[in-house]
Amino acid sequence: MRTKIKDILKNEQSDYKVNIKGWVRSFRNNQFIAVNDGSCIGNIQVVIGLDTDEAITKRINAGASVSVDGTVIPSQGRGQKVEIKADTLTILGDCDPDQFPLQIKNKPSLEYLREIAHLRFRTNTFGAVFRIRHTLAYAVHKFYNDRGFVYLHTPIITASDAEGAGEMFAVTTLPLGKPPLNDDGSINFKEDFFGRCTNLTVSGQLEAELGAMALSEVYTFGPTFRAENSNTARHLAEFWMIEPEVAFNDIHDNMDLAEDFIKYVTGYVLENNKEDLEFLAQRLSDEEKQKPMNERSEMGLVEKLEFVLNSKFERIDYTEAINILLDSPTYKKKKFQYDVKWGIDMQSEHERYLVEKHFKKPVIVTGYPKEIKAFYMRQNDDGKTVAAMDILVPGIGELVGGSQREERLDKLTERMKEMHIPADEMYWYLDTRRFGTVPHAGFGLGFERLVLFVTGMTNIRDVIPFPRTPKNADF
Repeated sequence: MRTKIKDILKNEQSDYKVNIKGWVRSFRNNQFIAVNDGSCIGNIQVVIGLDTDEAITKRINAGASVSVDGTVIPSQGRGQKVEIKADTLTILGDCDPDQFPLQIKNKPSLEYLREIAHLRFRTNTFGAVFRIRHTLAYAVHKFYNDRGFVYLHTPIITASDAEGAGEMFAVTTLPLGKPPLNDDGSINFKEDFFGRCTNLTVSGQLEAELGAMALSEVYTFGPTFRAENSNTARHLAEFWMIEPEVAFNDIHDNMDLAEDFIKYVTGYVLENNKEDLEFLAQRLSDEEKQKPMNERSEMGLVEKLEFVLNSKFERIDYTEAINILLDSPTYKKKKFQYDVKWGIDMQSEHERYLVEKHFKKPVIVTGYPKEIKAFYMRQNDDGKTVAAMDILVPGIGELVGGSQREERLDKLTERMKEMHIPADEMYWYLDTRRFGTVPHAGFGLGFERLVLFVTGMTNIRDVIPFPRTPKNADF
């Protein structure tokens, strides 16, 4: 029976027989093999006899897969307490060292590794990132399950645009070269598979609201899609969203839930991925040393996560946030790239200033102008703002966006009319306001942004296994 390397290293016991299987990371002095099986960031050293058949040793190259039967013994070298003295070694899969693109001595760049994303899992960096991603996903479900939420699977194919952005991927079985047309020249979607125009979803929120109106507390966790032609380090065409919706919650309950959620999943990773975080923290520290002193982060990765975990999030309204920015030395010295004035949708540089320079803690901003927010957000009594909230964190800026939803039918239909959203197509959504409406609230958190925040990676393409971006759908 195969034993995982993480269990051997964690146990630190010796004098027992094991079988391990994994991939060679390095082979030195014709005797010492570093083997990794992905169960942890650590390798285990396998010691083979100097009399091992040369036909075997010639095949022990970085990247080759092996099976080893042997005895766990106290390590004679530094770095780990135990190693394996091999009785038998079998090459499961050869690896040509002249063609294998992941040579340990080369330390390939992240940009290069994106080009070979099918192999980058084998590096320490991406092994750590994706083990942490797994832990975060598990923590998400555990957090909501332990609080009595119902996990709701919302549709990937939809006829609605939750955000009103219009940047959606069409789903069709019609022939693209010659689709059926109406008399006015428009496409006749009645002949399409669903009998109407459909797209990949940008959000599961609207459907989650339907569930919350009967089940009280629901959450979604699934893929979403945006056909936004953006090649920045913060955008993906396919990404995962976590979206809880809670009946009877107001904006203050919503803020409490989101803060508790962020702290819970952060703490869960700190507790369960210590070695991976320490490795990524050292990697980030090495990167920081290459930056000018004034651009370096004040806290290391682990310190940042512990700080967020132990800090009470600052809560301010949008108007106060704008006034802080206008009074800031950065604004007065004209060092913001984007302008600051009431009514803007704050950019990442503004959000990070509030978090990293002014308050030096996570910040929840509420009361945004209604013109820059979605139709479903509850209108405040001032007629200018809505009960929206964004949570801003160090290194990322906005991590969470949410609101108390507009439960009043007349206010909602009026707002939909202002934003040219056809009420007849959204009858099912409006029915929740007609039949037993209640105050309710929810938020959305982009899972990849959460992974960015926890791992300290700087490009969102590096925290999803196979990134989908403009002109890129490989693997």
